[in-house]
Formats: sequence, structure tokens, C-alpha cells
Amino acid sequence: MKNIKKILLPAVAAFAFGLAGLIPAAGAADVQEAPEALVQRVTQEVLEIARSDKDVKAGDRKRIQQLVETRILPHVDFHRTTSMAVGRHWREASPQQQQQLISEFRALLMHTYAGALAQIGTQKPDFRPQRSHVDDTEAEVRFQVSQARGGDPMQLSYRLHRSSEGWKVYDVNLLGAWLIETYKGSFTAEISKGGLDGLIRSLTEKNRKLAGAGVAKV
Repeated sequence: MKNIKKILLPAVAAFAFGLAGLIPAAGAADVQEAPEALVQRVTQEVLEIARSDKDVKAGDRKRIQQLVETRILPHVDFHRTTSMAVGRHWREASPQQQQQLISEFRALLMHTYAGALAQIGTQKPDFRPQRSHVDDTEAEVRFQVSQARGGDPMQLSYRLHRSSEGWKVYDVNLLGAWLIETYKGSFTAEISKGGLDGLIRSLTEKNRKLAGAGVAKV
């Protein structure tokens, strides 16, 4: 189960963070778009592009990382995601340590999404009817994804919050496991062994290995 989550969570989640020229950069336009509409629109576009782009399908590292870096990651609030994953230890971190943690966690997820994009197949998202209020500052968008080989659909949820740049994703749930909670456990274990600097070293080493291996096959 853990392996399935590790592979499919980011694979289906190469979703609503924006991808390729069809999707505008995060900004004023996103502020006016409801979170569920944003997730649905971009999910459909991302899946279509990932299936049709020959370089992505061929696993071209440069092309995939370019798409992730310019069109997916800008739609994620890494400060919020990282601080919540680090938990209570975040307040103990110096500004420099906080920036290092954000940078390394961002790099780790970049490798994860890059590997996920190369694996997207015929998954089909099915969005549940839901509506947010115009004054909402937090939202959870839920949908399910049919699997290519049949079986029960995968249940997914995204947590977003409204920022000055529009709605930003900060957490993902697949099969009952939230990304932040999943990382919080491993982060806490690393901090207990080597402190915040130990966690930074661990993330840096993991990113070094992923970079050397090319696009991560998560």
C-alpha cells in the first residue's frame, strides 16, 4: 500500500499546479477562479498534455523538469507545506535553516513530480459536485481517478488556500494518507537523530542521488 501511494499520489497529482502554455501563470486570473474549477480545468489539461507530449512520454529529463519547474511548482505553497511537515520544530529553525528546508523539500517534490509525469497513462478524473463560497480562504477539492486496468477508483483530495497570488495547493490526500502527515513522520525521525541540520543533510543527499539518477521513477 505504501508503494502504491508513493507512485500514484504524485502521478495523478501532476494535476492542477499548471502545465505547459495552455495554462496561465498563477496570478490575478486564478483569484477569480473557484478552487474546484481551477483543479478540474488544470487536471484535465495536464493529463492531456502528459499523454500527448512525445518528449514527456519518452522520459526526456530536461523537458519534464522544465514543465515541472515552470508550470507545476509555482502553484504550490512550499512555505506552508514545508512548515507544516516540519511541525513544531519549524519554530526552532533559524531563517537560514527554514529557507534551506523549503529549498530542499521543493527540490524533492520536483523530482517526484518529474518522475510522475513520465508515468501518466489513461487515468480518468471524475470530479464530485462541490461549491466554495466567495469568501472562503481554505478549500478542499475531492475527486476520484479511474485506473487503466480496472479496479476501484482512487480517491483523492487537495487542500488549497487563498493567497495574494490566487489559490495555492499545500496538501494532497491519496487513499486516506495526507502528504504532509506522511512526510512529518519521516522528518520528525530525522530531526530526532540529527536535529534540523540532520534533516537538511538527509534531504540534500536524497536530492543529490535523485539528480544523479535522472528523472525519478517514484
